[in-house]
Amino acid sequence: MLKPAVFLDRDGVLNQEAGYIHKLEDLVLIDGVAQAVRSLNDRNVFCCLVSNQAGAARGYYDLAHIEALHDRLQNLLKTEAGAYLNAMYYCPSLSQPEGGINPSLNYYSTWRKPNTGMLVAAAWQHDLDLRKSFMVGDKATDIDLAHNAGCTGILVKSGFGEKVLSGDYQHSVQPDYIGDRLLDAVEWILSK
Repeated sequence: MLKPAVFLDRDGVLNQEAGYIHKLEDLVLIDGVAQAVRSLNDRNVFCCLVSNQAGAARGYYDLAHIEALHDRLQNLLKTEAGAYLNAMYYCPSLSQPEGGINPSLNYYSTWRKPNTGMLVAAAWQHDLDLRKSFMVGDKATDIDLAHNAGCTGILVKSGFGEKVLSGDYQHSVQPDYIGDRLLDAVEWILSK
């Protein structure tokens, strides 16, 4: 039987927005995030990271660095609240016109948000019902992804969320819910 999921963007939703993170110790959780993820874990809600991570395509670091950042993220969630993400998907590619310079990663991908590739792959591999799922992000492209995949789109004001709402970043969107941070979004999701 297909189950719902909560898809989570990384930077600005789970960890503090810090641009391209070159040092592992610069990945720092936003207050309340570990407890929010733990609330979903306690309800057996499938939690899945979906993140555009073009730093390797831009030549800033290699794919192993992104994996190390994700290991740190999981360790911080576990240490702070015994929380965990069930799966992690990310798109390391970036087309050359968008700034990709690494020859092995400078291509167009259906995984790059707002395309639905990461959600479709997760749904296929983990028996998820996208129509009953939620996407939480801090960018307009996260909300576009949610709507493109048939999910409920939640914009959080952390990260770039405030700038999206004010019209100063990306483009205007109509999220299904707006929360201050992940903890608010999770409370709303669990009330549904």
